[in-house]
This record gives sequence, structure tokens and C-alpha cells, in this order.
Amino acid sequence: MSNLSIENTEDLNNVSAPKQARITSFQSAFSNLKKSEFFKEELPSPETSTAIISHISNVVLVNPKQKGNPLLKFITNVSWEYSDIVPDYIMGKTTCALFLSIRYHQLNPDYIHERLKLLGNAYNLRVLLVQIDVADPHHALKHLTRISILADMTIMLAWSAEDAGKIIETYKRYETKPPDDIMERSNTAPYQKLVNALTTVRSINKTDATTLLTTFGTLTDIVKTQPNTLALCPGFGLHKAQKLHKVLHESFLRTS
Repeated sequence: MSNLSIENTEDLNNVSAPKQARITSFQSAFSNLKKSEFFKEELPSPETSTAIISHISNVVLVNPKQKGNPLLKFITNVSWEYSDIVPDYIMGKTTCALFLSIRYHQLNPDYIHERLKLLGNAYNLRVLLVQIDVADPHHALKHLTRISILADMTIMLAWSAEDAGKIIETYKRYETKPPDDIMERSNTAPYQKLVNALTTVRSINKTDATTLLTTFGTLTDIVKTQPNTLALCPGFGLHKAQKLHKVLHESFLRTS
């Protein structure tokens, strides 16, 4: 549009100077717009848009080959839909699963190898969901565990279709959750600190520590209590009470 045709040039010569200036100014502005980041030559294809929507949708994607698998009726807390995908299930942008029953694996031992070839190195978290449906699965599990290690797969075992469905469902439900639920919690509460301190005494477990704090209230009162009184606490005897009393009254040693 920045290059004018001969006809357009002649038309410009026939218009007044102010109008010609406005036309030239518009052409220059539009030409600059085409060079900016806000101008796109073409819109994304429908296939690209569909792929993006599928990836960000809050559903489990299911390979049509899994149609009829009993585990699908147990995926009840998240939505799922069939989609043309390579793995059997996609539970997130970077998470997928291949489903395999032990019985089917024993009848078709090459099946899992072919599926892994098609999957390649796609996805960060790759789950091999194995349903145990034979009486003696140990030999097959040993073989599948080796395959999982070599193929960078996480093997998950299910003893029923319901177990398998809930595993798929759980992966999807926790897709965007922070790792706090499975991280070790630091025991920073004062009460928990007291329990931890008391259990450093040999023969004093968490139940004993809880009993002491419930009975006497504070560590100061526990320290002041005589062994005969400590021995009256449930789970305590005179020997345990004397040992605790001795530890609590030992002198602190300064380490160099």
C-alpha cells in the first residue's frame, strides 16, 4: 500500500494540496503500522487454536483406544473427553499416562515397547499405570519396573479399575496445586517443640511427651515434679520416671 500505482499518482496530482497531504500522511502512518508489533500478516490456523484450547482446558484427555475401559466410569471428580493423542491419558500440560493390565501384557509383551516408541521423549511426568489382574504378578512387575526405569516412566500400581481411575483423577486434581501438601512440615509450634525436646530422652516417645504436657501443663512443672509423681502418669513406671528426672536435672555442659 506504500507503493502507489500510476493511476493513484495521477489522482493525487488532481486533488488539492491539503487533501493530498492528508492522504500521504495516512499512507505513511499505515506503512509504519505494518512494521510495528501490533500488525500480524495472518491469523493462527484453526488447528493451532484448537490445540491451545485443549492444552489449557480443565479436562483429562483420553485416547479413543481407551473407550470401554472400566476405569473411565470412576473418574468422577474431574471432566474428561476423548481426543486424538499419543498417550492413553493426558492429565496436564506436562503429564501423561499409558495404561496396561498385567494380563494383557502377558499376552502381548511387545505392546508396551511399541507404545513407548510412539511416545518418544514427550512430557516431563510420564506414568505407566499398571492394573494388577492376575494372581501372581511378580515376574511381570519386575519386567515392567525395569522398562519404566529405562524409559524414564513412573510406575503406578492399581488393584482394580476404580483404583486406576482415581489415580488418573488425582493427577489431574493436583495439576496446579502447590507442593505444600506433600512437603515435610517444619515443627515450629511451641507445643511441638516441647514434644520434640522431651522425645530426645531415651525411652520417652511422643505419647509419653503428650501425657506429660497434658498432666503438668508446662516444662517447668515437669522439671519440678518428683519421680514418684511422674511414675503415676499412664505409660510411665518408676524406672522411666527416674531416668527422665535425672536427665532434666543434669548440668548443661559448655562445648568448646
